[in-house]
Amino acid sequence: MKKYVKLLGILAAVGMGVFLLIQLIPYGHNHTNPPVVQEPAWDSTQTRALAQAACFDCHSNETVWPWYSNIAPVSWLVMNDVEEGRSNLNFSDWPLAPGEGAQFAEEIIGEVQREKMPPFQYTLIHPLSTADRVKLIEGLRLSLK
Repeated sequence: MKKYVKLLGILAAVGMGVFLLIQLIPYGHNHTNPPVVQEPAWDSTQTRALAQAACFDCHSNETVWPWYSNIAPVSWLVMNDVEEGRSNLNFSDWPLAPGEGAQFAEEIIGEVQREKMPPFQYTLIHPLSTADRVKLIEGLRLSLK
């Protein structure tokens, strides 16, 4: 029994050492929010507020960086989600020419309708009710035409 307790202690120490070492990896610690260039012409403040709550952390330059986004390996996951999200759709760098946003509208709305967006890991901490999802979809439909 003592042998197992000792082994468990060694494993815990090694695990803690690895956890501390991965904190030195710089990826995931540079939390920058570039300036907002242009947003869509939101149909209402309610639609913008719903989009802000459900989408902006990954799909805008207004990301709110929670405390856990500073602790690896979670920081790596958060940074990856933000980088990927901004590269696919950025509400803070919206197309400038009239009508350019329309090409994204149906794709964005479809992702929200199919509950692919916001993703499961995000809704665990930031839930989106069915009623708010319906309001968001309608607001996106009106705003992104």
